Amino acid sequence: MSSSASDLLAAAYADADRTIDLRRRLHRHPEIGLHLPYTQATVLEALDGLPLEVTTGKSTSSVVAVLRGARPGPTYLLRGDMDGLPVHEDTGLPFASEIPGAMHACGHDTHVAMLVGAARLLAERRDLLAGQVVFMVQPGEEGFHGARFMLEEGLLDVVPEAPVSGAFALHITSGFESGTINVRPGPMMAAADQWRITVRGRGGHASEPHAAADPIPVAAEIVLALQAMVTRRVDVFDPAVVTVAHIEAGATNNVIPDSAFLEGTIRTLSASRRADVVASVRRVATHVAAAHEMTVEFEHVEGYPVTVNDADVAARVQRTAAGLLGERASTVMPAPLMGAEDFSYVLERVPGAMAFLGACPPGLDPATAPANHSNLVVFDEEPLPAGVALYARMALDALSA
Repeated sequence: MSSSASDLLAAAYADADRTIDLRRRLHRHPEIGLHLPYTQATVLEALDGLPLEVTTGKSTSSVVAVLRGARPGPTYLLRGDMDGLPVHEDTGLPFASEIPGAMHACGHDTHVAMLVGAARLLAERRDLLAGQVVFMVQPGEEGFHGARFMLEEGLLDVVPEAPVSGAFALHITSGFESGTINVRPGPMMAAADQWRITVRGRGGHASEPHAAADPIPVAAEIVLALQAMVTRRVDVFDPAVVTVAHIEAGATNNVIPDSAFLEGTIRTLSASRRADVVASVRRVATHVAAAHEMTVEFEHVEGYPVTVNDADVAARVQRTAAGLLGERASTVMPAPLMGAEDFSYVLERVPGAMAFLGACPPGLDPATAPANHSNLVVFDEEPLPAGVALYARMALDALSA
């Protein structure tokens, strides 16, 4: 069985119907969180018959499948996530979600379909592999730390004699030209943290603010102070985003409430900046409130770490994509994206990379097309076989004899 770039790509396109069919089956039945019984069963059915050692998660609906090559060698991991989002789909697609309030708005259905397609290609080419391929199919990427649960259950040691030593993942997006592979060395996506602030004042009659301690203008001052904190205190070459996304206070027009609530997110691209900004948000809120003789309660909810691509692996992704799809289809991103990904947990443990597969629908501009997480997002299915071939090529290159 040939492993040349042209033959691999041709094989992936010859298998496109199965890849797209699986994608659409999953798209019709999205599930959210860590427990995805329908999705897990569909994945297991799709893998059935392949020469794989398959295990399922104890604490989640994860699936881990190991393909052993013809000769011993290292172990390489390919990741695909499979959970949806709590979004009501309004695309009008003939295979749109049949589950009210749930949608594959981030393309995880395509990730699973491409990963299963790669498993088929690689199973046909076992004789070319010196080592093992681990197919990581994870739930709970959308804020539920699914990768961390899988790591805690021993994902990287599923082949005891040869622990996982490298990893690769693809993420589809409508924000890049269809059929392009987009990658960069170093920080690829941001760390994401949540924060919540409650300003504690003293309630009273709206006609007598001097007799109360009104938390609402203090909350407003905190919002403005946080924006100034970012622009005046954060180095633009080690950036941060602080967004206030929710403010709530009071219940009627003539009562000063005794508290005001704010919450939002922090996005950063380094561990040091992350710690500094969390501390700064707490400090700003505390001292703005203190200036008005009020107090705050501050809560920090730690999210995913920075997704950091190994420089050598990112360069290999770029070369491999160019070899498969042509130089014009392989792009080095000039800057990271400030979204977050729990593949970061894997990349903290082993060298690897994540790349974006562009899938902007024909006729739309990637800059203005409905984006990932939108209720209107649509992904072009034409480049899915290219993603299948890239997954397979990365593993073949890593495990070549």
